[in-house]
Amino acid sequence: MGTVAAVAGDDALARRLIAAGIWPGVVVELLGAAPFGDPLLFRLHGYRLALRRAEAERVSIVPVEGAP
Repeated sequence: MGTVAAVAGDDALARRLIAAGIWPGVVVELLGAAPFGDPLLFRLHGYRLALRRAEAERVSIVPVEGAP
């Protein structure tokens, strides 16, 4: 579990990630990954969001202290 620190870039992908609810200060939790590690499944804002690994790498996360 972590808090979004930043979304890298100012292109269509960055805008799509922000539109999906990924912006600084949001708490996200990694729920799992598909076989071979792609896509990844996250929980944020009470819903689940699947992202390709390359998309998720654009998001900087700061771990939440005390989270498993």
